[in-house]
Amino acid sequence: MDNLTVIVLAAGGGTRMKSKTMKVLHPIGGRSMIGHVLAAVQAVEPQRIVAVVGHQRDQVGPHIQQLVPDCVLAVQETQEGTGHAVRVAIEAAGTARGTVVVAAGDTPLLRGESLRAFIAEHEAAQRAVSILSGIVADPFGYGRVIRNPEGDVEAIVEEKDATPEQREIAEINSGILAFDAEFLADALPRISNDNNKGEYYLTDTVQIARDAGMTVGAFAIDDVSETEGANDRAQLAELGRLLNQRIVTDWMREGVTVMDPATTWIDADVQLAQDVTILPGTQLLGATVVADDAVIGPDTTLKDCEVGAGARVVRTHAELAVIGDQAVVGPFSYLRPGTRLGARGKIGAFVETKNAQIGDEAKVPHLSYVGDAEIGEGTNIGAGTIFANYDGVAKHRTVVGRHARTGSNNTFVAPVTIGDGAGTAGGTTVRRDVPPGALAVSSGPQRNLEGWAQSKRAGTAQADAASRAGEQQVSDLTDPGVGNADAGGTQS
Repeated sequence: MDNLTVIVLAAGGGTRMKSKTMKVLHPIGGRSMIGHVLAAVQAVEPQRIVAVVGHQRDQVGPHIQQLVPDCVLAVQETQEGTGHAVRVAIEAAGTARGTVVVAAGDTPLLRGESLRAFIAEHEAAQRAVSILSGIVADPFGYGRVIRNPEGDVEAIVEEKDATPEQREIAEINSGILAFDAEFLADALPRISNDNNKGEYYLTDTVQIARDAGMTVGAFAIDDVSETEGANDRAQLAELGRLLNQRIVTDWMREGVTVMDPATTWIDADVQLAQDVTILPGTQLLGATVVADDAVIGPDTTLKDCEVGAGARVVRTHAELAVIGDQAVVGPFSYLRPGTRLGARGKIGAFVETKNAQIGDEAKVPHLSYVGDAEIGEGTNIGAGTIFANYDGVAKHRTVVGRHARTGSNNTFVAPVTIGDGAGTAGGTTVRRDVPPGALAVSSGPQRNLEGWAQSKRAGTAQADAASRAGEQQVSDLTDPGVGNADAGGTQS
């Protein structure tokens, strides 16, 4: 919007959070609280964004500028009220023209489209001040919006100052305000701190405008939860629930099947294609992207992952991993950063992968650890295989070629290469490269030590069972009827 400045207030300490983390930096739905507010603000395309910082500004300021690099930071050295904060913001930004909107940094449910509608109504009515208000069932604790018979706003009255009749009013002040820039510049120096707290209240501009014969109005937002802030962890959790409910509902309307919305969590930056199915107990976090017809869950957490079309991911935890088209993962798989599974590949039950590239149609089906590895197209890794990638000092890489077949309970001691079409026998420890088409065998011939249990485990159930089995074998050998079909035995 032309000639629009938005000021975001983020200087308060948030002591009720009881946290080392600044209140507006607390995460909700995959972003910080102020991150959600800045996303809504950016959606209206203002000419300028100014953020007022104070407490822990060494944390808050860099975070804001990482999200909005051209944001102007204004430092409120001492917190003397919202009027003082806006004055500091205007001084930092220089002269403002057109419209100035003031928003709070702890209202993470605010939508860009709601903010745009509020600004458009304010400018169309040519008001000096507009208040984003809401109608609530229980207005206790909020400032009430007092209107005259014509519908114009006469005042904002705080709970402690309201009369019994005013306390019955259900329209409340959200704290989000829009101003004519020229009026605001004139009104800010006239705000007094002659009150119980000794603070400069931005809402005093309402009375200043009314005394000057200017118009003040209020725009009642449809969903008042968009204006709610979080002062403690309980309120933050409730806002998180509402935000997630909104996100899940929006995706279902876009063609995603969510079997159990109550147990499904989807972050704000997740992207889902049509006909994705999400089963109960699933969390899709960060910048996760899921393509058409994929099925995720149940009981799955994906963070910053890419899932291809038609893939199936069940009871899996994955982070910074790529899962190819029609691939299958799980159950009980752990995909760590750097995992890339090719199309139609498989990572099966109780498999952990890290920094591993697994080719198209390659399989790691069971009970294996694959770290710092490259597995070629169509290769099958036997159950219980360990890619031993760490020598105590440095990490090393294992390369397994195309269409290789490795046995169960193998250990690949990196760095080592297993060629295309090669194989490894069960129980093999591979310490040297295996040429293409060769079979690697590291174990010696089997030896059976007869009578070991009776000798070394005498008096145990193991020894007793072995003795009884030996006696039975002797009896079978001396009984002429055993195995003799003519003596009434059976044969198959």
